[in-house]
Amino acid sequence: MKSGLGPLLGGRLGPRFGWLWGAYGTSALGTWLAFGAFPLIAIRVLHAGPVEVAALSSVGAAVGAAVAVPLGPWVEFRPKRPVLMAMDLARFAVLLTIPAAYALGVLGFVQLLLVSVVVAAADITFRAASGVHLKSLVPPGDLLTANSRFESTAWTTTIVGPPLGGAAIGLLGPVATVVADAVSYLLSALGIRATGGDEPRPERRSGARLRASDLLDGWRYILADPALRPLFFNTAVFNGLVVAAQPLLDVLMLGRLGFAPWQYGLAFAAPSLGGLLGSRLARPLAARHGDHRVLLVFGTLRALWPIGLAFTGRGTGGLLLVIAVESGLIFCCGVFNPVYATYRLQRTPTARVARTLTAWTVTTKTSAALLTALWGCLGALLGLRPALALSGALLLATPFLLPHRTPAPAPTPSPA
Repeated sequence: MKSGLGPLLGGRLGPRFGWLWGAYGTSALGTWLAFGAFPLIAIRVLHAGPVEVAALSSVGAAVGAAVAVPLGPWVEFRPKRPVLMAMDLARFAVLLTIPAAYALGVLGFVQLLLVSVVVAAADITFRAASGVHLKSLVPPGDLLTANSRFESTAWTTTIVGPPLGGAAIGLLGPVATVVADAVSYLLSALGIRATGGDEPRPERRSGARLRASDLLDGWRYILADPALRPLFFNTAVFNGLVVAAQPLLDVLMLGRLGFAPWQYGLAFAAPSLGGLLGSRLARPLAARHGDHRVLLVFGTLRALWPIGLAFTGRGTGGLLLVIAVESGLIFCCGVFNPVYATYRLQRTPTARVARTLTAWTVTTKTSAALLTALWGCLGALLGLRPALALSGALLLATPFLLPHRTPAPAPTPSPA
């Protein structure tokens, strides 16, 4: 795999980055093709109820995050490319157990839950290793360009994947899209292998072994850094509240307001164009105004939109309101996300990136799972619109958690 799309995709960032970028796009497309496949399998094949479906999304993510905690320190002191390939191959293998069990007539809910746990843990571990690998592939000055390309790809696959996946589910059933998702991870592993290059094995301090206290190193570093600490709390709360409101909006739109499935799909596919535009503007905005100002401005602007979802009504007006709110939110996130990802990498010494990203992702996924469960209860107690309004009102306070002061230079890397 020495030729092909890698050099073309990489551009001025080089063919090694091109292969990594292509691998990311392939797995992202596979994930969006299979969007909603697990709940559909649970409902249509296993006849699961609401509690089981909720557990599939929340418990699977939370347990997967807990499983990933010890993997952060483990990843830190190993070559990252083999770890990335291993996580892709693990997801490929575990996802294929679903169509195999379905074909044999032995597929059960517990298996779906276990697969979701493994996939969640592998995803967190992959993200932790990929941050370090990216820093080794591109110069520091090109990190924002690289992250902007990843962000653009994420929104592009969000636009393309769900409609194609929906068509495939209609023609072939939800199990077929799980196969497509599994194959995408195999192709991703091959793309990462094609990045090539020598990667020295990271070394621990002489005589040091992995200790129980090492599991908390990522959190200790984040909380000790005056710039990362507020950003950490901001993203955990913001992401959690946005994710928690989504099931309530689903029930409101598809249930009480009677939107057709195609209208629902349009309401969340069309706004992804805003994310694509925002990701393209992130680099020039950061170059002109600075990373810190972009984080502060767009971190604030993204919090202003979601409260509008509480006023969603019937018909075309309600659909246009959802599209407008989601477009504004996603555009701001499209600018914010690559700058934030780059800022986080630049503030973190290479020897601590894997542990830091593991701690960060575990926290955001766990907070999202807990808040989703809590907002499900609030939706039942208060009603859908009041619960959506409460989520939006709390989001208005999240800008206070952003790093308002211009940060001091990143601390000098210390031994791991």
